[in-house]
Amino acid sequence: MPNRIPSLPELPEVEVVRRGLAEHVAGRTITAVRVDHPRAVRRHPAGAADLTARLLGARITGTDRRGKYLWLTLDSGEALVVHLGMSGQMLLGPVAKTEHLRIAAVLDDGTALSFVDQRTFGGWQLAGLVSVDGGLLPEPVAHIARDPLDPRFDRDAVVSVLRRKHSEIKRQLL
Repeated sequence: MPNRIPSLPELPEVEVVRRGLAEHVAGRTITAVRVDHPRAVRRHPAGAADLTARLLGARITGTDRRGKYLWLTLDSGEALVVHLGMSGQMLLGPVAKTEHLRIAAVLDDGTALSFVDQRTFGGWQLAGLVSVDGGLLPEPVAHIARDPLDPRFDRDAVVSVLRRKHSEIKRQLL
């Protein structure tokens, strides 16, 4: 039975997934990749073959998250950006044996990282890193602000900005 990392797409759960991945994949090298469903890489413009080729031999140097996106930072200077969509899961262990397996990557210790997504709303993409607010973020994530789970979130600054606005709170937060 694979080690299941909870993956509901709400923000706290995405952080739980990120933390679980950090424990098990940081420092590992990707030795094999198989894309089983083209929709799972639709956000990667160059397609499945390019994603696979560029991931092979890449070492995972860390994990991070902003909003509902999480990513694995690679020694190539890129990031493997993962969006779980509504039903996506990142499973560690043997390759997941399910009809909903979309992508499987094998790490140098033999552990498989399986992306399983019943609805296939989520997916993987490789992206370059850009400098934002004193840190490096994958380009597709750069527009997303820090959230309260981020250690550098500035509560007082957010409250100050919100108090100057004259619209409903949901609109301001979105």
